[in-house]
Amino acid sequence: MSSGPEASGAESRESEVEHVEELEERVTRETAASSSPDLVPILGANLRRLRVKRGLSLERLSKLSGVSRAMLSQVELAYSAPTINVIWRIASALGVPFGALLTTQEVHTTQVLRKSHAKTLTSHDGAFSSRALFPPNVPRRSEFYELRLRPHGVEHATAHAPGTTENLVVTQGKLAIHVAGDYAQLDTGDAILFNADVPHTYENLAESESIVYLVMTYAEELGA
Repeated sequence: MSSGPEASGAESRESEVEHVEELEERVTRETAASSSPDLVPILGANLRRLRVKRGLSLERLSKLSGVSRAMLSQVELAYSAPTINVIWRIASALGVPFGALLTTQEVHTTQVLRKSHAKTLTSHDGAFSSRALFPPNVPRRSEFYELRLRPHGVEHATAHAPGTTENLVVTQGKLAIHVAGDYAQLDTGDAILFNADVPHTYENLAESESIVYLVMTYAEELGA
């Protein structure tokens, strides 16, 4: 049986990992309570389908995405929904766009996306929400979102796939965009286009909720 500094260090690392996984699981439960209920089974089914299709074990996907195995397992089993940033990390590790994890398998020529049935994701603190305004189950190179950010709220977004761009317009409030050292301040009616394949941040500068409409364009056509 090992003893001494090495054993103590290993126990400390194991305890830290368990603490991180426990925190992630609590955040997923909180996020599930604030996100659209129908997203949980959709996310779970798509995560498992895409993971198996790529021949990845939960352990391997965990290493690629930086998301714990326990959390990935909970999502696949539809026990909980991850935060927006975690979904981005999983999508990047799988090599698929964000919307692919929200895809349903039904295809319609014309689709009405009712607000009452919207697929909305909310950050764990409730400050940021993202609503898909497009049917994600058809081939596409762009996605359309409504973003809402609480007064003085900040949302940090991870880098998207290489060649991805974001084109957004502020319809209410005042927003600051931070992109790889660049800074832009947008008032209501202002728009911006930037490369989103680097980390970027949305910051609400207003005393009220800011609303933004975003078109995300990918370098390659997307599909499930």
